[in-house]
Amino acid sequence: MIGSQNKILLDFYASKATVISMVQLRLMYPDLTSSVIALRMNHYVKSGRLLNPRKGFYAKLAYNPLELACMLYTPTYISLDYVLRKAGVIFQYGEEITLISYLNREIDVDGNIITYNRIKGEIMADTRGIIQDGNVNTASPERAFLDTLYLNANYYFDNISILNKETIEELLPMYQCKRLTERVNKILKQ
Repeated sequence: MIGSQNKILLDFYASKATVISMVQLRLMYPDLTSSVIALRMNHYVKSGRLLNPRKGFYAKLAYNPLELACMLYTPTYISLDYVLRKAGVIFQYGEEITLISYLNREIDVDGNIITYNRIKGEIMADTRGIIQDGNVNTASPERAFLDTLYLNANYYFDNISILNKETIEELLPMYQCKRLTERVNKILKQ
């Protein structure tokens, strides 16, 4: 029988998640004190079984940096340049993870540059055009296109032909911005 001291580690490794927070651990193990959980997690880190990429967060050795980025500051979702690059809408090279959040912040975690961009709460709370996969929330290319234009009116896109114009038109009213609507209509007509 495996000792109960390894239950946290085994439960975490059995899950799909690659990152877990102290808050989640306290909810999962209410019978353990925060200090006991922290001691166990720090032991796993020191023994090389887990990583501690940021205070209060623990990760499997091959963790998903996108999952960590979405968990550090919530609510948040991956958008902007990161999504547009992956979709082929912009061709600029970069590995920076860009997110929409309630704050503006840039951090470096394990060599990953993570940039949070602030947007109005009403827009962020609307989940249309956001794909959720476990702990990772990602904007569709159309939502990332609109987020980008909302935050940067003069942004240049290399290839908008792959975007679904009907989806853009469906998502556009959530921004409640007349200037954005004018910019989008101008770009889509070109």
